[in-house]
Amino acid sequence: MTTKETKIFPIAKVVLVGDHNVGKSSLIRRFCLDQFEASSEHAGNIAVQAKIVHVDGLTVTLSVWDVAAKERADVLRDTFLQNAQAVALVYDVTEPQSLEHLANWRRDISPLVPKVRFCVAGNKIDLKRSVSREQGEAWARREGLLYIETSAKSNSGVENLFTILARRALHLV
Repeated sequence: MTTKETKIFPIAKVVLVGDHNVGKSSLIRRFCLDQFEASSEHAGNIAVQAKIVHVDGLTVTLSVWDVAAKERADVLRDTFLQNAQAVALVYDVTEPQSLEHLANWRRDISPLVPKVRFCVAGNKIDLKRSVSREQGEAWARREGLLYIETSAKSNSGVENLFTILARRALHLV
């Protein structure tokens, strides 16, 4: 008689935050389900996905949370941020205001989860840009944060973003 063994891996909670329509849901869906939808039925909600990842010789279950835009879900957002280990501040490279708002996101989140580790993701690089890579990198550098660019549509940089988040959550970088 054979038995099927269930493996349980440590869980790392990571959260994507940013203005409405910057592509948080699309990034999560691309990473966890390898799918892309141009418009998201999940926008404005809090969604959770999980995926087992292998990072630097470790296996971990990445619990990925998509938190709705600030103005829509303050109370829920604060609750769902609890115990987050890493946060991606996501902006849309076609919307300069979404980059400007990252400082507010970071300021609002830091007191709720003081030990959380941040990174910055410039998303939608497959579209005509209004924010240059240099502008995004400069903002992240001023804040002392890692920077990456992504496109959920073309799947560019998506795996790298979540690897960075996992490594940040595990305190590997």
